[in-house]
Amino acid sequence: MGKKIILTGDRPTGRLHVGHYVGSLKRRVELQNSGEFDKIFIMIADAQALTDNADNPAKVRNNIMEVALDYLSVGIDPAKSNIFVQSYVTELTELTFYYQNLVTVSRLQRNPTVKAEIQLRNFETSIPVGFFCYPISQAADITAFKATTVPVGEDQMPMIEQTKEIVHKFNSVYGETLVDPQILLPSNKACLRLPGTDGKAKMSKSLGNCIYLSETEEEVRKKIMSMYTDPNHIRVEDPGCIEGNTVFTYLDAFCNDDHFAEYLPDYKNLQELKDHYQRGGLGDVKVKKFLNNVMQEELRPIRARRKEYENRIGDVYEILREGTRVARETASQTLAEVKHAMKIDYFETPEFLEEQKEKFGVEK
Repeated sequence: MGKKIILTGDRPTGRLHVGHYVGSLKRRVELQNSGEFDKIFIMIADAQALTDNADNPAKVRNNIMEVALDYLSVGIDPAKSNIFVQSYVTELTELTFYYQNLVTVSRLQRNPTVKAEIQLRNFETSIPVGFFCYPISQAADITAFKATTVPVGEDQMPMIEQTKEIVHKFNSVYGETLVDPQILLPSNKACLRLPGTDGKAKMSKSLGNCIYLSETEEEVRKKIMSMYTDPNHIRVEDPGCIEGNTVFTYLDAFCNDDHFAEYLPDYKNLQELKDHYQRGGLGDVKVKKFLNNVMQEELRPIRARRKEYENRIGDVYEILREGTRVARETASQTLAEVKHAMKIDYFETPEFLEEQKEKFGVEK
């Protein structure tokens, strides 16, 4: 049996939020502690962040440590997972260059995730080439570490599909070299894509509708109490709608039956709460207060761990440096195998010189 390896990561364009947490971070910690995987690589994707922030490198630089702190605060353990900085693993850039020859422009244009991100950033008429080639870069990241498993949110499915296409194309042309990765989605459907606090389809730093993992208890409470619900649920006695109601989506993602025993003993479970809301007689404020208690319970230990690591920032720096060293060592081995398969390892093996001697009739 081959090794089981995870590769995942985030762009350091801001602090990480609860959408990242339920969508991938919490699952990463579970996988890390499961003992099922031989290696885990978690990437701070600063090079990819620069594809649409080239004119503002300070934004990326300032968030490297923020993302590292968020990782450590949720329970990522540097003894079990390698946290690394993408731009320092230069082998990824070279792999991206080789993979570009295996993908057509029209295929990139059809990638739904790329199309959505281009529209979100108003890049329709001026797409940076680096951003356009984002899926190829991501394929390099995944294959460099021979990842068998990539835990991501639903919005990243088209990107993983494109990686698989590149793997199949490379292996068919050059021989079996790259590992075919499998996507791992959150098991809780509510976690696939947590909406923003304003009810928008996606929690996004650029839309300003996030609850950040590093926010204070009071900041979180204010955002929850102003959260979008059912606009037609004006009076307490009015029947309410739970579909598209952000508060109930968050409850789907965060709460369990034990939370009701602790914070809302009038109900046994979430279904009872939903039923009451739908038939009328339950106000939004009461539901929001319950959600606040649930989320504060989840975020409290995360805040505490973050504070500890903030006071040991030199140690965090060394964690990143060592994780990056290990990552580069691993990616270098894969790059060597890729170049050998492509027959461009001219100076690493004696075959090339022997071929030339034979070609030009030179005695050995």
